[in-house]
Amino acid sequence: MVMDDGVRSRARAETAIADVEVYDFGRAATLSREHARTLELAFETFARQWSAQLSGKIHVRATIAVEHVGMLTYGEYAQSLPTTTTMIVCALPDSDERMIVQVPIPTATSWIVQMVGGRSTSTAEDRTFTPIEQALIRSLIADAIDHLTGSLDGLLPAGVTVAGIQYSSQFAQVAAAGEPVIVARLSMRHGGRTVPASIMLPASVLAGFAVRASDADRTETPGLVRRQVEAAPVEVALRLAPRTVLPREVLDLAVGDLLPLPHAADRPLLLTVGDQTVATAAVGSAGARLACVVTATVPETAPAQESA
Repeated sequence: MVMDDGVRSRARAETAIADVEVYDFGRAATLSREHARTLELAFETFARQWSAQLSGKIHVRATIAVEHVGMLTYGEYAQSLPTTTTMIVCALPDSDERMIVQVPIPTATSWIVQMVGGRSTSTAEDRTFTPIEQALIRSLIADAIDHLTGSLDGLLPAGVTVAGIQYSSQFAQVAAAGEPVIVARLSMRHGGRTVPASIMLPASVLAGFAVRASDADRTETPGLVRRQVEAAPVEVALRLAPRTVLPREVLDLAVGDLLPLPHAADRPLLLTVGDQTVATAAVGSAGARLACVVTATVPETAPAQESA
């Protein structure tokens, strides 16, 4: 069977269109593999610390695990949450940006009940907290923020405080809908139940990676210079004490002339690097080649002595 050229062209065009992946420019940028891995390790450390702290506070063994760390827009994050949930909004120092610690309302309610010595039930109602309950939750989350700040190792500034508690994910205007945020999905298990939770950080914390890199470069610079200098080849020379002569004497030199030098016959020669004397040496041999035998090293002159 012979295929018409026009049919071939249309087939190739359709194949090319099918292979094109449409890019959504309104979507938040993704984390680099290195940043994602660093954040995952940091949140895993935080999860272990928060598990221990939470278990001691609510008097029930709690286990927290990290499910995923990624970047979304705030609108996408808000839409992924239940309509009613506990959103502890935290303020970053010297900034209008906010972070969120989100847990289901029944879970937060059970924490409160267990903190005051009660026994939680599996059918806690979705309701707002009383002022006393809010104070207990604030205290609990404040301790968790301290662990998170330490685990992120400088990415999250010290001094984050709890600014308020929201209950509606759709009406909590913590950030612009298109603003990129970092979201850590957690699973929390205690009392025989496993529930989802999350932590949202402003994407500006990623700027801390650049600060880390510049600090590391600044710290490594002296070592790099030292290693480079140590590996650089230098020429050594064995010299006699120099004599100053006039240009006319140099021009009048001829074969057989004897040029006296101010170097005593019993005085060792000077071993130099550039114009710097580093040792004294005597003439020797190594097989069929001349060599020098170091007789003494010249101590390094202190800067104070040189200036004097």
